[in-house]
Amino acid sequence: MDLPPQFSSTLNPNPHPSPNVFLDPTTDSIPNLLQNPNSTTLSHYLSFSVPKKRRRGRSQRNPASFRLPLTLPTDSPSSSSSRAPASDEIIVINKEPKTEALIALSAGFPADSLTEEEIDAAVLPVIGGIEQVNYTLIRNHIIAKWRENVSNWVSKKTFLDYIPQHYHALLDSAYNYLVSHGYINFGVASPIKEKIPSEASKPSVIIVGAGLAGLAAARQLMRFGFKVTVLEGRKRAGGRVYTKKMEGGNRLCAAADLGGSVLTGTLGNPLGIVGRQLGELLHKVRDKCPLYCVDGRPVDPDTDVKVESAFNRMLDKASRLRQLMGEVSVDVSLGAALETFQQVFKDSVSDEELSLFNWHLANLEYANAGLLSNLSLAFWDQDDPYDMGGDHCFLPGGNGKLVQALAENVPILYEKTVHTIRYSGDGVQVIAGNQVFEGDMALCTVPLGVLKKGSIKFIPELPQRKLDGIKRLGFGLLNKVAMLFPHVFWELDLDTFGHLSDDPSRRGEFFLFYSYATVAGGPLLIALVAGEAAHKFESMPPTDAVTRVLQILKGIYEPKGINVPEPIQTVCTRWGSDPFCFGSYSNVAVGASGDDYDILAESVGDGRLFFAGEATTRRYPATMHGAFLSGLREAANMAHHANIRTLKVKIDKAPSNAHSCASVLADLFREPDIEFGSFSIIFAHKNTDPKSLAILRVTFSEARKKCNEVAKQDQQHSNKLLFQQLQSHFNQQQQLHVYTLLTRQQVLDLREVRGGDEMRLNYLCEKLGVKLVGRKGLGVNADSVIDFIKSERGNRKPVSTSLALKPGVSSKLKAGIMKRKLIRRAKVVRKSNGSIDVGSANKLSEEVKMTDLVLPDLTLSGTNQSDLSNP
Repeated sequence: MDLPPQFSSTLNPNPHPSPNVFLDPTTDSIPNLLQNPNSTTLSHYLSFSVPKKRRRGRSQRNPASFRLPLTLPTDSPSSSSSRAPASDEIIVINKEPKTEALIALSAGFPADSLTEEEIDAAVLPVIGGIEQVNYTLIRNHIIAKWRENVSNWVSKKTFLDYIPQHYHALLDSAYNYLVSHGYINFGVASPIKEKIPSEASKPSVIIVGAGLAGLAAARQLMRFGFKVTVLEGRKRAGGRVYTKKMEGGNRLCAAADLGGSVLTGTLGNPLGIVGRQLGELLHKVRDKCPLYCVDGRPVDPDTDVKVESAFNRMLDKASRLRQLMGEVSVDVSLGAALETFQQVFKDSVSDEELSLFNWHLANLEYANAGLLSNLSLAFWDQDDPYDMGGDHCFLPGGNGKLVQALAENVPILYEKTVHTIRYSGDGVQVIAGNQVFEGDMALCTVPLGVLKKGSIKFIPELPQRKLDGIKRLGFGLLNKVAMLFPHVFWELDLDTFGHLSDDPSRRGEFFLFYSYATVAGGPLLIALVAGEAAHKFESMPPTDAVTRVLQILKGIYEPKGINVPEPIQTVCTRWGSDPFCFGSYSNVAVGASGDDYDILAESVGDGRLFFAGEATTRRYPATMHGAFLSGLREAANMAHHANIRTLKVKIDKAPSNAHSCASVLADLFREPDIEFGSFSIIFAHKNTDPKSLAILRVTFSEARKKCNEVAKQDQQHSNKLLFQQLQSHFNQQQQLHVYTLLTRQQVLDLREVRGGDEMRLNYLCEKLGVKLVGRKGLGVNADSVIDFIKSERGNRKPVSTSLALKPGVSSKLKAGIMKRKLIRRAKVVRKSNGSIDVGSANKLSEEVKMTDLVLPDLTLSGTNQSDLSNP
């Protein structure tokens, strides 16, 4: 819903001197580099700061930063006389590939590699090598091209004239992926709305909830041609995004955002793009934020800086502590760690310093909508690496404008409170009251609080894995008091100011004020209530709450000779008591991790029931754009499953079916076409076409004799040591199979490599640049190959293999290693009991990084690996 602004010290000069800073909706700071590239500006953006939304970060705090690799192609194209073969040539599309990579980065893509989702979608037949480089260049260019004018529909034809024909297959793959997954051509611009067909041609879909996730999914599915019905329990759309019009005498009125209000990180924020399509000027939340003592006096600036620095150092200590604690930190709260550090200097600080420190704790609880005593020390900030760059902004007139635009022409049935969802292999039934709505698929976008309450009965019961994830994740509370005054009595150059409390249990009570006078259309102030105070606020009489707020305001402004008038209208929120949410937004509670967001996002019922919402995205939880992006994500997933059913090809990616999927391949590999060493190959075609596809399997089984001795004698090739270590560590598991797709010619070349399996693995990874993955990672291209081979050989009864995962295997990182997967490009060392052998893992090649424990997603890569270390 809300996230704290990125404050800076009141002593620092404002980089935007204008009292009302608005961002031009027709431009984008990064795409403008395309029109005016210069080395100074470009170098500034190539290493840009990403503000930590979890802290009241000031200028002395070093923010996180993204740095682009310096291995992108040069600006000058190769001459025609020295043109390399197509397979070895890096395409040159634009003179600023690094700038385009930065734009793609702001949209959530690695600058020069594939996302996990792209790999799962099989955008390339073989991962790695020049083909992947060219794919990413084309993908980045398409994103940048659309960002130049987000009010247009960018078509594939736009790129045909200047992308060489032999790259059109990559163009098709990149363009189709970006469009189907909602990275381009989304939103409410007229050319995009015109793409929605007048008549549905695909199956019916029922969406539960008309919040940002539900609306984003609905519009995308409608454009795909699905028949969509949205069921909403409230009388309005928007869910936890609610803009209320407040009115008074003399035609005074103001738009108050009582729910989600701040657009965080507008550099890549898709809602910022929707705002641009509407022609709205976004208002930057300015950094200046003075704090006031309990008695209304301004906090001494030196004391303010001193305490904030101490607070930030304490967070750093907490981060180091969790690394030292290892897996124990999973069961420890952030509050307990901070309390331990706080006790060290508690007796040596003044009352004002202690109150100021508690203010920062309240701000932290506001950021996470949860008590510090409930937040996980290990994973409370697991999403920080994915913070979007750019300013935090208000949308003038409120975010209700976004909701209204997204809900336009979407078939929404209001006051339909869903209480039962039935799902099976044949379809879904969604029951609201005594009405039954039937469809081919359903998307559940209700808040995590509703799932925790069990307000919706699922038949059959949701898998225990998902029920456990729902239970583990936290769902916190933030409340507000909105006040419309007859005139502005506070400083117009402020967007925020804070107030301290002398009672730690009430530290979050009206601790921060938002000034909406410049964006709401009237003199509006909103006071925030966070932490423990937010829960007590639920039962506080509104009159008492307003009285308390006015006391605080009078204590601040009356000593300055400023009269504080009585408000014309006030509104107090009660999000915790709202039966359609039971809270505000999610957080990582003690015992939970970022994995639980992924678990909540998993579909059930053989691709019939899907889930979206801010609590289903590990990268962007607790944000409006996170909810919006999750809706686009699930629209793509639903379309994918519908297409599979249309083709009558069943691909179940659920973890519980990893064994059955592997068994199909195991049956085919009983009679491989070629075998040498630990390598087996089956061909899709019996002809001799060197470009025809084949599936290669590498088998890791019993450890080789004296492998440790060999490793000590010869470590010329890092993959050799890697191969030996994997053989050793997996010998207790009998066998491990990993796969990749190759061409027939690549298989024949691999067979000719001399030096044994270690040298072949080195050739495979280093020379060919491919990745070895689990069955799940092969993607849909391999499914068609497997289906073809099966049809040729005839159906056989699947045989059992030893690849089945043991139940209860945890995917949490051990030894304090934070799980931050930008892309699965790692090898994983597991004991037979499912835990990581950290001691042995540290002996792996320096090119190996531990990032994932789920065996079917295992990826082996010989390129672009980083050291095994704690992030």
